[in-house]
Amino acid sequence: MFSLIGTIIVGLIVGLIARAVKPGDDKLGFIMTAILGIAGSFGASFIGQKMGWYAPGAAAGWIASVVGAVVLLVIYGLVSKK
Repeated sequence: MFSLIGTIIVGLIVGLIARAVKPGDDKLGFIMTAILGIAGSFGASFIGQKMGWYAPGAAAGWIASVVGAVVLLVIYGLVSKK
């Protein structure tokens, strides 16, 4: 249970970091930034566990979470331009 809460808290922070790292002007609010950050953190945790980088129940590393969130921001930017 604490790993889920930890992943969500990391995701909130990671979403803000990813917006700062990714160039360009994103018209996202705080809620959407938090959701993309949490999704990036969950994705990094899932992929890291499947690759054997993280133990089950461990929160993903900061760098992997930021990379996951930036990837989601790029995909969101491509999809939302239509």
